[in-house]
Amino acid sequence: MILLVREDREFLAAPGDEVHTDLGVIDVPESVDAGDVVETHLGEPFTVRELRGPDLFNHLDRTGAPMMPKDIGLVVGHTGAARGDRVLDAGTGTGVLAAYLGRLGADVVTFERDAEFAAVARENMELAEVADTVDVRTGDVTDHLDDLSAFDLLTLDTENAPAVVERADDLLVSGGYAAVYSPFVEDAREVNLAAEDAGLANVETVETIQREMDLDERGSRPSTAGVGHTGYLTFARRP
Repeated sequence: MILLVREDREFLAAPGDEVHTDLGVIDVPESVDAGDVVETHLGEPFTVRELRGPDLFNHLDRTGAPMMPKDIGLVVGHTGAARGDRVLDAGTGTGVLAAYLGRLGADVVTFERDAEFAAVARENMELAEVADTVDVRTGDVTDHLDDLSAFDLLTLDTENAPAVVERADDLLVSGGYAAVYSPFVEDAREVNLAAEDAGLANVETVETIQREMDLDERGSRPSTAGVGHTGYLTFARRP
């Protein structure tokens, strides 16, 4: 898949598609490369762009609120997620985090309890070109813990995260990380306590906040618009 871009307009397409826009119809060539310019039947130009992570966040089919790029960045930065890692993910949802990790080169097994959500996530992995490395499974991860082991990373965005963290010693390799997203501070506290009870090291919980800057002739200050807080991330490591 590619993006057809012009100023603030973006259209997701595949080679050979017929794309209808407010500036005319684009017959996408069968052979097209990033940087090429294609025109609508009215002569309006669009530039071809390859999909990258932020584009996936904007264009994957959504089944709920996906994890924000800033939160994904913290997960990757705190855990060192990298090519060749084995990742156990739960609470797939839209699959944005799983797709990012897959595009880093990790092998991901992700569990989604809602069958319809899981089906959408599988389609999203196809779009992200990581279907061969991201295995989307339908079900509750806690029903399968006895069959899972030797992961480098746990990434959890699910209400039963504490129950999974309690089994981290069985699920993670030595030195492996757990990263848990919690929407409410009470949930984060439960995860934090579960990690400590499980004997994990370097347990920490952080609030994730990001604010854009307003820069104008009067001066510069953080924007008062938008939502800066999204949730809490708890990190821990198996000794």
